[in-house]
Amino acid sequence: MNADRKPTFVQSLLAGGAAGTAVDLLFFPIDTIKTRLQSAQGFIRAGGFSGVYKGVGSVVVGSAPGAAVFFSTYETMKKTLPLPENLAPVNHMVSASLAEVAACLIRVPTEVIKTRMQTSTYGSLGHSSLSAAKLLLANDGWRGFYRGFGSTIMREIPFTSLQFPLYELLKLQLSKKLNRKPLYAHEAAICGSIAGGFAAAITTPLDVLKTRVMLDLRDPTKEKIPSLGARFKVIYINEGTKALFAGIIPRTLWISAGGAVFLGVYEWAVHGLMGL
Repeated sequence: MNADRKPTFVQSLLAGGAAGTAVDLLFFPIDTIKTRLQSAQGFIRAGGFSGVYKGVGSVVVGSAPGAAVFFSTYETMKKTLPLPENLAPVNHMVSASLAEVAACLIRVPTEVIKTRMQTSTYGSLGHSSLSAAKLLLANDGWRGFYRGFGSTIMREIPFTSLQFPLYELLKLQLSKKLNRKPLYAHEAAICGSIAGGFAAAITTPLDVLKTRVMLDLRDPTKEKIPSLGARFKVIYINEGTKALFAGIIPRTLWISAGGAVFLGVYEWAVHGLMGL
């Protein structure tokens, strides 16, 4: 098979779904610990090390379609953007950013439910992801499912703008060094791990901001909600720089390991679907 052949839309869709489900289920406990470290109520009050799979139901529902939309959009945009070969990093950056916006339309509602379940925001009333979703709908309406959409986009675009150009560059350099294309799945996984860990560490303050917004239960129709800039300033003034980097270790470990699984499984699945 031609080494330069690109996956079709459907192949990217199926492989992306498999990759997203694998990484979210495998590393869910680390994500829970990271979220609790970032919550304003504090790690212990948010649940500590107990019930680290709370909220996993929402991930089961949203992970596959969210990742599928991301990769199918990413691969499609990479092939269709009218940019020359020498601007490949820009192509990857723009493609990944557009893909994240599309994926967040699916991912954010499940992320809101997951975050509130992980930190026991609804107490005993939110005993399952479904019950938390019903409470969210009753209290905030449909718009509540997109609480934190802006902050999520603000986190994801810088993250993917760092991760995917670096990932593609590492794959290209490794492919040249090995004089072989395409790379095996485990080789792509190593590139994904390095790229993901680097991007995760740098964008941790944006992840903290996203978590705080999603855990804010105030009704925007009844009281003024602070802007993202104002929230960031309040965290910095009241809690210091340390709070902005809360959860950096589990986040970096989770996304570094998760990037290896996410991109490794994607490459493995897409190659399998293409007949390799």
